[in-house]
Order: sequence, then structure tokens, then C-alpha cells
Amino acid sequence: MNDRFVVVGAGTMGLGIAYVAAGAGHAVELVEVDPGRAADASAKLTSLWERTVQRGKLDADEAAACRDRLVLRAALSEVAAEPAVVVEAVPERPELKRAVLAEAAALRPALLGSNTSSISIGDLAAGLDRPERFLGLHFFNPVWAMALLEVVVGPATAPETTDAAVALARRLGKDPVVVRDLPGFATSRLGVTLGLEAIRMVADGVAAPADIDKAMVLGYKHPVGPLELTDLVGLDVRLDIARTLQAAYGDRFAPPPLLVEMVAQGRLGKKSGQGFYRWEGGVKQ
Repeated sequence: MNDRFVVVGAGTMGLGIAYVAAGAGHAVELVEVDPGRAADASAKLTSLWERTVQRGKLDADEAAACRDRLVLRAALSEVAAEPAVVVEAVPERPELKRAVLAEAAALRPALLGSNTSSISIGDLAAGLDRPERFLGLHFFNPVWAMALLEVVVGPATAPETTDAAVALARRLGKDPVVVRDLPGFATSRLGVTLGLEAIRMVADGVAAPADIDKAMVLGYKHPVGPLELTDLVGLDVRLDIARTLQAAYGDRFAPPPLLVEMVAQGRLGKKSGQGFYRWEGGVKQ
């Protein structure tokens, strides 16, 4: 059986998807054009498997087998044709995603997915060969810990493609929800609403970020507060999603000036070491 699983983009989401797919037994090819980011992803993946062994989730041989199932590629042109799955996980910019998806579609995968969290699947499918085999596969961060996978059905997506995506989600140990292709889908539309309002509250001086987060964790039983979650997702990612939703739904999704300012300053959250919190060694301070 063809079990080749290709992930394009070795950022936070891409390496998480690759890690989970390798753990589920797939032969994984992780494509990253930036050599520095590729090296960083390789080191992070090795560290993830080492920690899994330390926690007793896998023995050393099992972790080594998972690591051996994953290879890094410098370009999609290095990937052989007709993989089982290709998932695009590049930054949330429509023109970039369209270019990557067009190149990926030329490989004629059985299933082509985008990890977009807000961009229309119908728009991304425009011009694709075999759009009936394309849909959204929206994973959540951290991919290895989050059970949800949002399967986004585009206007051209065939029913059998949706069925294949749901079956794939379960093989990866995920619990899928199937949603229609509307901007923001279900999760981003609700999650970004909460996150943007929390940022406005910081700007208005309502409370400190830690106290706003504590209120949501203790008062509403959220596992993590909206500002810490924004740090984990990346402020730049949140800004891109907010702009996409603003274009679709109007100024209720307009990004707060504080968010725009922080991104311009390079305060992107956990990945940059500074956001609404300070992060050292991946740990919130």
C-alpha cells in the first residue's frame, strides 16, 4: 500500500504534522526550501522523539523507527509522483499557498490538503488539476497533543475525498469534524474572535495578559487563555487570519493596532521568545 505522506513547510505546524504522520506509520517527506528552517525542524523533531522516550510513551527502538520514516526534502521537485497524501502547511498567504498547491497537484497525490486555518478552500482550488481530490486539513497546535482535525469540504470536493480525509484523521489518532468552506471555518472564526477581543482588552488596560488568561481558564474552563494561545499560534499567524476574516466579514475582525504593532516589532510569541509573555527555551516565563 502507498503510505507516502508529504508535508510542505517545516514551520511549527508542518513539523507537527510530519511527526504525527511518522508516528502513525507513514513514510514521511517533509519539504522545506529554507536550509536553516530545515535544520531547525530536524533538531526539533529529534528532541520530540527523545522526550517521548523519556516520558515512557515509546521505547528507544520505536522512536528510532519513527525518525527513520521521515526524510527532509529541499524542494517538491525531489518528491516522486503519486504520493498517498500531500498536506501544504506554508504561511497563511493565499498567493504562496496557491503556488505550492499547484506544484503539489502536479505530483497527482491521491489526497491533497491545505492546513489553512482561514482561507477559502474554493479559492485555493481554483485552477487546480483534480480539485475534487482537494480539501482543508486544519490541524491544531501542538499537533501531537491536540485531538481535533477540522476537515473543510470545498465546493468541488468529492464525497469520497471527504471520506478518505476522515479515515486519514482517524489513522493519525485525530478526532475529525467536517465543516463547510466558509471563511474561518468553525474554529478559527470563533477562536480569533476571542483572541482579538483579549488583545483589545490589553490595549484598553482592562487587566494584565496573565489575569485575562486566568479569568478564561478558571471562569470558563478553557485549557489555556486566549493571549497565551495567541503566543503559541504566533501573532503573525493571528494577524494574517484576522485580515482574511476582515476581508470576508467586515471590521468586526479588524486586527487591533496593538497586534499590528507587536508583529512589526518581531514580537511573534513563543517562536520569537517574546509576545504577550516572555518565552525561554520554549517555556513561558
